[in-house]
Formats: sequence, C-alpha cells, structure tokens
Amino acid sequence: MFQLNEPWVPPAVLVAVDLVILTIRGNDFRVLLIERGIEPFKGHHALPGGFLNNDREGIGDAALRELREEANLDGRTLHIEQLGAYGDPERDPRGRVLSVAYLAVAPGLPEPVAGTDASNAEWAPVREVLEGRVQLAFDHRLIFDDAVERARAKLEYTPLATAFCAQTFTIGQLRRVYEAVWGVDLDERNFYRKVQRAAGFIVPVGSARQAGKGRPARLFRAGPATSLQPPLTRPEHSVVPGGHL
Repeated sequence: MFQLNEPWVPPAVLVAVDLVILTIRGNDFRVLLIERGIEPFKGHHALPGGFLNNDREGIGDAALRELREEANLDGRTLHIEQLGAYGDPERDPRGRVLSVAYLAVAPGLPEPVAGTDASNAEWAPVREVLEGRVQLAFDHRLIFDDAVERARAKLEYTPLATAFCAQTFTIGQLRRVYEAVWGVDLDERNFYRKVQRAAGFIVPVGSARQAGKGRPARLFRAGPATSLQPPLTRPEHSVVPGGHL
C-alpha cells in the first residue's frame, strides 16, 4: 500500500499507435492487416502500428511513420482521425501499453508492402474479420470493431463516403461505397433523391465520357458540407447484403 511519506513513482507505461486503414477495392470493403513477423503473436494478423520512436515524436507523427514503415503508404494523402485510446492492463504481454488508435480512409490505395516487423501486408475483406474467419492479435479486434462502426455511423451524418471515392465520381460509385460499408443493397432512385436533398454533400463537375450508347454519367466532387442535412439513415439490418433502403 502507498504510504503518504513515500515519494510517488509513476508507473512505467509504453505508448503505441495502431491504425485501422479502410478502403474500397472493387466493390469490397477492406482493411489493411499485417502478419506479425516477431513475437508476441508471431504469424498472427494484426493492425499496423508500433511504439513511439522517442520522447520527441508526436503521436500523430508516429502513426504516419508506422503506416509508411509497415505498409509503404503515405498517410498524409488519407482521411485520418483519432479513434480512441486503449489501455487495458492485459492488452499486451510485453507490459503496460497504452495505444492511441487512428481511423484512416482513402480510395484506390496501392498494394501494401510489408516492412520492419511485418512479414506480410494485405487488404483483407472486412466481413471476414467481422465473421471471425480472420483472428486479430492483442485487442485489435476491439479496435477494429470500433473503427468499422465509426465509419458506418459517419456515413449517415457526414460526407465521409466521399473520402472512399476518387476526386470525381458518379452517384452510382458513391452508392456502392454505402453498399460496401453498410453491407446492404440500396435502391438507386431512392438513394439518388436522398443524396440530392443533402445540401452541399456533392457538387456537379460535368459528365464522364460514354464509350457506348446512352447518356454519359454525371460526375460530382465532394461539396463544402461538413454534416448531412438531412442525414442518410442507415438501414436497421446493415451487415448482410440483400436489403433495400
């Protein structure tokens, strides 16, 4: 027990960062996973991340460095936001580790290249992790679940969906982002009406060239809105494709 006349010694706590990087590849919602090349959990899937380099490195800088070192990706080109802090005493067998997790989103990300303590890096289908077919080391499943729910929820009331798209996109491509992230099929006309009602969500920029017959598809870019009014409400059952909004 701590005595009042004893000097207080702060506990030794290591600080780490973990990253949940989400993208759409084809029509698939995917997450960046590495295969750990060292213990603990050697050979297991995990989120990219690691410890702060020194007492002068900022947490955000560490997140960008780890993304570059473990997957050869430039985090400055991604939508990136802090997800939360995870500090359960038993989360890491190496000792007391506090991890600050980040959520990042971007379209068309390249094939990752493993580096440092990762023996492999891949874009894994989100559904395989959600269904338990891919197991994650440490408490990374908890961090992953929080990140996926954050992304799904933010699609309802913010323009986050445009971060999954290229600089210009069609409404059909935007709809497929919602379908992939929410895990549902959406009615095209209903989705079009809802998107058009959300002021400042998207801005028209012209038409795409059409190789075959028919009118060229209209192109849009992200608009100035920071929130969606009215929001695009998520269907109640949004984990298995087949429903309609």
